[in-house]
Amino acid sequence: MSEEDIFSAFATHERWIGEAMKEARLAADKGEVPVGAIIVRDAQVIGRGHNQVESLRDPTAHAEILAIGSASGHGENWRLEDATLYVTLEPCTMCCGAILLARVRSVVFGAADQRAGAVVSTGRLLDGNPYRQHIEVVGGISAGDCGAILSDFFQSRRD
Repeated sequence: MSEEDIFSAFATHERWIGEAMKEARLAADKGEVPVGAIIVRDAQVIGRGHNQVESLRDPTAHAEILAIGSASGHGENWRLEDATLYVTLEPCTMCCGAILLARVRSVVFGAADQRAGAVVSTGRLLDGNPYRQHIEVVGGISAGDCGAILSDFFQSRRD
């Protein structure tokens, strides 16, 4: 991959993480932990989600799960083999399971989650998975901005 291709891919990832950040802000506005996710296929957003655990009173209402659910109805079938998940925070164990089951092709995340992230931080659940599918993973895109919205949220809760 040439340097120009790498720069282009990075710029594309930053653009879509910016869209996921819009979802994270929606979550923050509702008093939810500010995590946002989108699903992109053929340069179009086909699914969106933000944390709604508190408002839906549902521990599974993570941004990734809601975005996958939204995207799975878009197209001929529920499989997302040709789609990319962009999420502002490294996915947890539950969300990794949903990513695998939905057959998502690639995952791009912003901030690492040292406490519960299951992609690179506490485990590597997308590597060597039982479905034998390779999932491309890119982490750290706009990590500072993605981490700041979380830090600001929790700081305001403590104040």
